[in-house]
Amino acid sequence: MKSAKVPAATDDGSTESPNESLAALIERRAEGTPDAVYLEDARSDRAWTYSAIARITGEWASLLGASTPSGSSVIVDVGDPLDFAAAHLGIVASGRRSIPVNPDLTWDELARISSLAGDVAVVVTDRDAPGEIAGVTIAGVSFETGSPTGFDSAAGRREADAPTGRVLLFTSGSTGEPKGVELPEMQLMFVARGVADHNALTEQDRGYNPLPLFHVNAEVVGLLATLVAGATLVLDRRFHRTGFWELLRDRRITWLNAVPAMLAVLARGDSIDVPDTLRFIRSASAPLPDAVRETLEHVSLVVSYGMTEAASQITATPLDGSARPGSVGVPVGCEVEVRNVDRSVVPRGEVGALWIRGPGIIRGYYHGRVADRFDADGWLNTNDLGKIDDDDYVYLVGRADDVINRGGEKVYPAEVEDVLLRDSRVREAVVVARPDLILNQVPVAYVIPAITGLDTAAAERLGGDLRERCERELPRFKRPVEISVVDDVPRAPTGKVQRNRVREMAASE
Repeated sequence: MKSAKVPAATDDGSTESPNESLAALIERRAEGTPDAVYLEDARSDRAWTYSAIARITGEWASLLGASTPSGSSVIVDVGDPLDFAAAHLGIVASGRRSIPVNPDLTWDELARISSLAGDVAVVVTDRDAPGEIAGVTIAGVSFETGSPTGFDSAAGRREADAPTGRVLLFTSGSTGEPKGVELPEMQLMFVARGVADHNALTEQDRGYNPLPLFHVNAEVVGLLATLVAGATLVLDRRFHRTGFWELLRDRRITWLNAVPAMLAVLARGDSIDVPDTLRFIRSASAPLPDAVRETLEHVSLVVSYGMTEAASQITATPLDGSARPGSVGVPVGCEVEVRNVDRSVVPRGEVGALWIRGPGIIRGYYHGRVADRFDADGWLNTNDLGKIDDDDYVYLVGRADDVINRGGEKVYPAEVEDVLLRDSRVREAVVVARPDLILNQVPVAYVIPAITGLDTAAAERLGGDLRERCERELPRFKRPVEISVVDDVPRAPTGKVQRNRVREMAASE
């Protein structure tokens, strides 16, 4: 299928190589537009120009020193988004391996990651670190205008023959068992160029990213794609509904990096006051419910699908096209196939396992785990189920492990969840299998209301109305045998629903 375009030249007239390193790109931006702003803090007047980020990342390369040589690993446990960006980019640009983590992890969780990654150093800024965790030295770091202090200075900048930078992320998907995904620098840059090109980002663009920077989406779609375009990115620690549209207007935001849960909250607000500057909203991380898409239909929506193994983006709605109901767009910079269990390709429009291949896709997991998900030709089984129409639009129907076998009939959770989400009182819905002695499995639903703290009577009314909707809109075998209104469901640190734990919860009831 389609491949991402790679720009041959930049706006400042310099030539861009498809193999340009992160360090070279930062240096080129600093030379071409030194005073242009690269990063801004959404809650203060802090901002870094391209010349500043070049200086700061250069200092990281030097200050990491001989105690953390090129090719070694550094855990980034930093909460402030601008400081995180400086540390993360500096580590990768210097030829080291950055391991971004959620700063809310416990020390035991951090020790687990360090044991999986091997010998590492840890950059920590927001809390007091113990002297040692499982033999890993903890380096306390303080920042002055983004510059690190606390490391022994020795080594200097990255040498020409030093290893290329990498990012190592641990993803649990829906299984809860962490898998290491190592993303080489050139793979990250390839995907970032594809994102910038697909979204037509230019130096005049100003993005807004309230998503966590320890996740691959914000790192590639946010930090790196902005850098590729020579644009500006406004960073926020978290999403705030209050004053949201005013912030976008005041900061002259041209595009928004969002997830469906955030857009669902905005869609059900009192008013949707989109500023004139906003070119598009990009939605990622989970399917966008049709009800939310319809509410925001007057805004240009780029609905996307990605995964850590693909350095974020796999498919996306064309910028000049419309977001089709249920679709996550067309392939960008990679190939997508739908296959049967025997790995043969199925006809267009039929459901099967989604396999992907391309320069942005990993060829194996860290330490060789789950090798059976890859084939000899470079294809990766995403474990997602979907279909492709005649126009190359991809549609997701669920995860292979999530399919419910009800007496021999297949129930795809996404189909049931879409029906539940059509009620404006529902913010999120999760459908999983419950064991059944006669039918093998039956679907049960957990519904998170749009308004928190519903009393018992309101929750019962909502559950009853949803059961009636399912009776009208779903065949009998797809209807949940039980619908529970809950405050929340188990989640991973990134906010992704942990369906294995929800299934355990359903089985115990």
